[in-house]
Amino acid sequence: MSDRDPFFVGYLPVPPGLRMFFLAACLILIAGAAFLSFAIASTQDDPGDGRFRFDYGPQTVQGVLELTPSPILHVTQGTDAIPVGHTLMLSGQGKNGAVDRAAALEGQLVQATGILIERGDLDMMQLNGGNNFRAADDQSVIPDIPTPEPLGRWQITGEICDGKCEAGAMNPGRGIAHRACANLCLLGGVPPVFVTTQPVEGEDFLLIAGEGDDTLPPALLDYVGLYVTLEGEVARHGDILVFTVDTENVVLAQ
Repeated sequence: MSDRDPFFVGYLPVPPGLRMFFLAACLILIAGAAFLSFAIASTQDDPGDGRFRFDYGPQTVQGVLELTPSPILHVTQGTDAIPVGHTLMLSGQGKNGAVDRAAALEGQLVQATGILIERGDLDMMQLNGGNNFRAADDQSVIPDIPTPEPLGRWQITGEICDGKCEAGAMNPGRGIAHRACANLCLLGGVPPVFVTTQPVEGEDFLLIAGEGDDTLPPALLDYVGLYVTLEGEVARHGDILVFTVDTENVVLAQ
């Protein structure tokens, strides 16, 4: 080092010869960090516009309750946001489903109050607590519910999600990053849905049902958040599709 080379000492002013070097290094680091952040963000999927519809306010609807085995409500008295004839999936608050509350009301005319969670055609009502989910006062005439329409056996590729987060309770509500949360929701009884890579009978998601009383076959928990090909029977219940999955034919999709 010659006597003319600048030398930085922390407690002394920066030598004039090093100021431009430090300034250029700082600008390069800031620009590099910004570019790296943009590059990483651009590789992430758009979480979509799903969300709690607090702007709608609490919704009170009436309908006939069916367990598929996840609880769904065939709406007979709706609101501006939830039309008559709609088949509405139900969940509890937090990571809890509504199966326990719904089991005693199956087949009855039910009044339900809650907050709508909505992403496109996928929606769900998070029930309020207390007495906001109960049998309607007048059970003298219970409207007929649509007879399930069998649509045959299907082999479908997509992702197993919990219907509440996927509808917009969380963003993103799918994928590996959401897998642990989805498993907790599904273990809590939140309705499981299969989000498809291609529409099935015009729908982008199906409500998953297991055999008997299983809302989700336990064997499928290991495949949550992954792209898989499932096989099973599809039936239309009202205006949603229900997919009864055969757990013997689960294949990771490429």
